[in-house]
Amino acid sequence: MAHDNEKEIDTRTEEDKAIDAWLPITSDRNAKWWYSTFHNVTAMVGAGVLSLPYAMSEMGWGPGVIVMLMSWAITFYTIWQMVEMHEMVPGKRFDRYHELGQHAFGEKLGLWVVVPQQIVVDVSSCIIYMVTGGKSLKKFHETVCPDCQPIKLTYFIIIFSSVHFVLSHLPNFNSISFVSLAAAVMSLTYSTVAWATSLGRGIEGRVVSYELRGEKTSDNVFMFLSALGDVAFAYAGHNVVLEIQATIPSTPEKPSKGPMWKGVWVAYIIVAICYLPVAFLGYWAFGNQVEDNILLSLEKPMWLVAAANMFVVVHVIGSYQVFAMPMFDMIETYAVKSIKLKPSTFLRFTVRTTYVALTLFVGMTIPFFGGLMGFFGGFALAPTSYYLPCIIWLIIVKPKRFGFSWWMNWFCIIVGVLLTVLSPIGGMWTLIKQAKNYRFYQ
Repeated sequence: MAHDNEKEIDTRTEEDKAIDAWLPITSDRNAKWWYSTFHNVTAMVGAGVLSLPYAMSEMGWGPGVIVMLMSWAITFYTIWQMVEMHEMVPGKRFDRYHELGQHAFGEKLGLWVVVPQQIVVDVSSCIIYMVTGGKSLKKFHETVCPDCQPIKLTYFIIIFSSVHFVLSHLPNFNSISFVSLAAAVMSLTYSTVAWATSLGRGIEGRVVSYELRGEKTSDNVFMFLSALGDVAFAYAGHNVVLEIQATIPSTPEKPSKGPMWKGVWVAYIIVAICYLPVAFLGYWAFGNQVEDNILLSLEKPMWLVAAANMFVVVHVIGSYQVFAMPMFDMIETYAVKSIKLKPSTFLRFTVRTTYVALTLFVGMTIPFFGGLMGFFGGFALAPTSYYLPCIIWLIIVKPKRFGFSWWMNWFCIIVGVLLTVLSPIGGMWTLIKQAKNYRFYQ
């Protein structure tokens, strides 16, 4: 659907218009501002929130609180930049992250800078959500039927994936709005269960230790770095921001950034409500004995723990779909524009079924929740959320040198680069450690 501000420079052929109307990101631009809220909540609040108490136990109170609050502020600033840059060029919309990158870095370099990072972010997130969904189903089963025969985690991951073999064939972002809304509601619900149950457990007055988890200084260093990756994973969701904004209608009088920004404001308030109480109260209640998934530390009341794990399952179903949609768009765009395949139901079915199957296979092969988040959080998600928007902002907007905007962007870039370089080291250390201790019959 074309818009007034697009018609001025719309030089697309009829074939290109038909392709754009078929592709997931550009096919429907009728979203309301609240769509932005629950898509962004679903993209950001997911598996990451469950690991925050564990990350706090690896960092300690002082550094942990600073890292949590700083990450919220930095990513809030960078998501504002993304929203502002969506229509920075009059008459044009950057509907995809790589299109903004191409505008900043050039046609070829922009693709190489953005696309590999976005692919790693989307694919790694989907893999982690596969593992999270399977683990939550396993915890639910063990909670409601403690005397039943144990079932392998891999089987639960397969059960979780079966939903995506169906939902992944919904055509575009707006068509998954009901899934995303349910996921956003569930994120608030299970986050509340996590912090409220932790609060009740802590009030019981049990002895809790806040010493760092490691027995050696080197262990604590690696754990701290891994925790930085966990936090980066939790706060990262910017790789789908432009794609979400692309679904909102826009005219010169009412640009899409108005409703998008309103939705982002609400989303970030919800993020704070979900993240901070879970991180701080979960760590306060369990100390250095907290599990890498806070819900695995909760035992009573049994019915509430079981319900919370099912809430997580519903939520990560939506999160998987939100992160998979840009991948579907990327693959289908390449298929119809570069390989010149004909847009068809068969093409879409083949692409999406194959993608779900591949993420399922990898999730079954390396089902290590903590290590995966620590590694991918810094290696993949930190660049797209913490500092790539700042680099693009410096190139396009060119703020006054040594002014507030200039300093703020360089601060975010330095913090983000440190996250990208350091946290994968800790994440890999955790991944190797978990792999050594893992039994595949679990």
